[in-house]
Formats: sequence, structure tokens, C-alpha cells
Amino acid sequence: MTIIGFIGSGYIGGTVARLSVAAGHQVVLSNSRGPATLADLVADLGPLARAGTAGDAAAAGDIVVVSIPLRAYLSVPAGPLSGKVVLDTCNYYPERDGHIASLDDGIETSSELLQHRLAGAALVKAFNNIFYKHLGSLARPAGAADRSYLPIAGDDPAAKAEAARFLDSIGYGAVDAGDLSDSWRQEPGTPVYGAPYGSFSDEVGTPAGEAVIREALSAATR
Repeated sequence: MTIIGFIGSGYIGGTVARLSVAAGHQVVLSNSRGPATLADLVADLGPLARAGTAGDAAAAGDIVVVSIPLRAYLSVPAGPLSGKVVLDTCNYYPERDGHIASLDDGIETSSELLQHRLAGAALVKAFNNIFYKHLGSLARPAGAADRSYLPIAGDDPAAKAEAARFLDSIGYGAVDAGDLSDSWRQEPGTPVYGAPYGSFSDEVGTPAGEAVIREALSAATR
């Protein structure tokens, strides 16, 4: 049984945790406010879930999901993540995160920024392009005609393969979007961000297959 650690358990992190538990994975949840504040979520998720600190989640997870405001990236504990696959759901929103010159200037992507912080980990960009309500509602088993796909980007092929297997287990196909330097193609404001899965005003969303996601990624421009 795979253990999924969560550094950040908000809308996206909490939704991935719920899908993970439904797939039979154990989850270790954390947030910036302490384990006690996650008691209701843990109770709702059931016996496969427990709460801890960010360090606990990082140490326990076979795969660790980082889902925090990007401005807090320096708070992610690098040591216990060494050698692990880390799924980066973070997006850069200057109005929330403050301006980061290397991102504003296009010198690096937000995932490259986090990878530099977590030098010993293998980072894969995932889950950042979909509305959390759509993420929760569009999961489908492998082979379903209306299965949705999510783009993933990373520098380590083995880590991307592991990420794809995890996505498959929770109800999603994966489209390889390239290296972390290519992950701008799935960042806010690009064709693959949000739109393929329907309007944010539609809480159920619309399935988006592999071809739709590949076309959206190829349409991205800087």
C-alpha cells in the first residue's frame, strides 16, 4: 500500500487526498496551522488518513504532494524529501505570492524554483491546471471512455512514470508535457489551464481526453 504525504491540505491537496483514500492509499496530511486543525478532514477521510507536521508527511510519504502558496516554498522541508518523488501542484500568482524576479523574467518556471529548493528530490508538476471541484468529480477508472487526462512535467523519467502510475490509480491519465523547463505550458493563463475541463461555474466539469490535453499544450505560447 502506497503512503501519500501532503504538505498543504487545502482545496487541491485535500481533493487529491480524498481520491487517494478512495483508491486505497494511506495519506498523511499536514498544513501550516498544525495537525489539530486537520482533525475534521482526517475524520471525514477515515482510517487510512492521519495528520502530522510537514516533516512527518515528508518522511512518511512514498510520494509527497506539495500543495501550498508558492510564496511559502522555502518552508518545505528538503531533507526528508531527498530521494523521493514530489508532486508539485503550486502555481505562481504574483498578486498573492509577491513578485519573484526569476519567474517574472521567464528565467525559470515555478517548478524549477521549487526543484532548486528540493535538490535531492525528483519533482513532477501535476494537478496545477485543474479546478479542484473538477478534479474531484472527473476521476474515472482506467479504460473508461470519458476518462480525463492531466499534464505532468519533470526532469526524471522514472519519477514521471511513478507519477503517471499514481494518477492512474486515482482515476486520471497522464500526458507527458516535457521537462520542468517546459512546465510553463501548464501554468495559469495557458490553454490547458482550467478550460479543457469546463467553466469554473460548472462544479461537475467536462471530461478532457488525451488528445484535448495534447492540443492545448501545443497551443501554448509565451
